[in-house]
Amino acid sequence: MNMPLSVRHFRVFVPGHAAPQGSKRHIGHGVMVESSTRLKPWRSDVQSRLMDADGQPLVKFDSSPVKLSLEFVLKRPVSTPKRMTPQASKKPDLDKLVRAVADAITDAGVWQDDSQIVMLHANKRLAELSETPGCWIHIMEISWWREWK
Repeated sequence: MNMPLSVRHFRVFVPGHAAPQGSKRHIGHGVMVESSTRLKPWRSDVQSRLMDADGQPLVKFDSSPVKLSLEFVLKRPVSTPKRMTPQASKKPDLDKLVRAVADAITDAGVWQDDSQIVMLHANKRLAELSETPGCWIHIMEISWWREWK
């Protein structure tokens, strides 16, 4: 079993189709389920990029306050013109995309709880013509960030 590294920052790209978390639908008898069927596979993709073959986190931030930066690269719709890339101002909601990734990071054991996030930067954009959809994740200890501010 490998011990996770204690690092000041960590950056990784998770290829795939980001799914939002938080929208629920009622299926009867008081039972609510996530609206996105892609949520479970997406969270699994995020977790697997953050864990080694033994299921241990690649990095560990323990209880340190962190800054989380996320850049979602969304699949380019077929109808998007090739000469330009418009803003990704339609669904899914950015806050729901963030929620899915933050919870997956918690489940991977990278930090104790997403309440450790004291700074957050997130954006979403459409993929360029030959770009792979997914999410860039950058986690940084706040003390490290302040040194380079």
